[in-house]
Amino acid sequence: MHEIVTYTSSVPFLAVLVSLAAVPLIYASTNRPNMREFWTLAAAFIKFPLVLSLLPGVMAGEVAEFTIVQISASPDIALKLRADAVGMLFAVVASGLWILTSFYSIGYMRGANEKKQTRYFASFAVCLSATIGIAFSANLLTFLIFYEILSLATYPLVIHKENKEAMRSGRQYLLYAMSAGVVLIAAIGITYSIAGTLDFNPGGIFGGIVLDPVLIKVVFILFIAGVGVKAGIMPLQSWLPAAMVAPTPVSALLHAVAVVKAGVFGVIRVVGFIFGPEVMHEFSLNLILATFSGATVILASLIALNQDDLKRRLAYSTVGHLSYIVLGVALLTPEGFTGGLLHLSNHATTKICLFFCAGAIYVNLHKTKISQLDGIGRVMPWTMGAFTIGALGLAGVPPINAFVSKWFLCQGAMAADQTIILGIFLLSGLLNAAYFFPIVQRAFFRPGGKDLEKHGEASLFMVVPICIVATLSVVLGLQPNFILNMYDLAAGISQSVFQLPAIFTASGVWP
Repeated sequence: MHEIVTYTSSVPFLAVLVSLAAVPLIYASTNRPNMREFWTLAAAFIKFPLVLSLLPGVMAGEVAEFTIVQISASPDIALKLRADAVGMLFAVVASGLWILTSFYSIGYMRGANEKKQTRYFASFAVCLSATIGIAFSANLLTFLIFYEILSLATYPLVIHKENKEAMRSGRQYLLYAMSAGVVLIAAIGITYSIAGTLDFNPGGIFGGIVLDPVLIKVVFILFIAGVGVKAGIMPLQSWLPAAMVAPTPVSALLHAVAVVKAGVFGVIRVVGFIFGPEVMHEFSLNLILATFSGATVILASLIALNQDDLKRRLAYSTVGHLSYIVLGVALLTPEGFTGGLLHLSNHATTKICLFFCAGAIYVNLHKTKISQLDGIGRVMPWTMGAFTIGALGLAGVPPINAFVSKWFLCQGAMAADQTIILGIFLLSGLLNAAYFFPIVQRAFFRPGGKDLEKHGEASLFMVVPICIVATLSVVLGLQPNFILNMYDLAAGISQSVFQLPAIFTASGVWP
């Protein structure tokens, strides 16, 4: 385990700023679609290398910091960015997938002839700035600000179609998101009064402080309610399926790249870097988290079984898989924590693949219901082949990458001697197969109608990103450290949170 060395660098700030700087350029190109899309792609292609440039340092134990604003009234509080290992893992996933989502968005928005495309691409850019800001936040105050910016920037995307259903879903989303922000403010304020700091620290910030059992549980519940909205923890998830009224690239943003991943990332920060394993264990806070997330995994899967709308089925699948991550963190074992971190990245590639496929089906065939998908695998073989890979991965079938993270999650449950949670993971895998495989069966093994004969694949702007994320899901299943060192990052983060001299030397703690 490397000794952490911090240094000042503007790169984390530039990584946040680059897509924000593209917004006025996108608006200035309203009447020139090609130029508008050029600025979108340029920002994406600049952001990803900026993030990647920090990765070698993080792997060597170096952490880049940048202070945006120092709060003069409180010298120990600042709006500050810090590119540590856990932030790097999230930032690499979000910025990398934004490139593919940008290409896909061009094909989707043109193919569906969507209106207000300038607002769409500009809002998307702000969302990615906020997401990288969340990833690189050095403390709770910075996290809160970018978290709220993300909520506001996503609203125009949810209401994009501006019909009654979209506006209703947008109001619901904003109500949930803003309410969560208020709850987070309360939690952060109480935390500062107890600990005297808001900085994220591996293992937590409450060490050596005499804690009131009731107050610490109240603070924890406030935190989980605040980040649990975006993380889709039941009963805070109802905005998520409703938001499927948005264009499919927005659904991909919500479910794979930014919004819900920001929620589970918040859970990881709260558990591992604010409370820490010892406090979580001492006050049985992990039991609270495990109860809600375990119930969410099963209930969301059961609800998904009954959805005929393809995007809604995918939405409830997301709700369940987000709680895989939360449940892994709640196990308080290094293996479970590693599995949760890996599932943050692995679920991103497989789920964005599935949403990309759903969007290609809609743009090409104008079909949204699962009952309408008979025979489409014969006219869209690349799209539905990729869908099959994503479905197999989320069901836990090797060698797709989601199998790897599920393997560690199951190891974490066994290390904690929690057979019930192990059973939840295994049962959920079967339920995943039950709601995904009938879609594949319909697509490839049922005859389609004559209306399919004149159709083929969607545009290359859509099909190429679909094939890339499907291939990436397989490659990362075979080689979890492929290029980006996702496994090493996840294992190193767990090592620091649990204060281990070597990876996986502790059996974990569970009350």
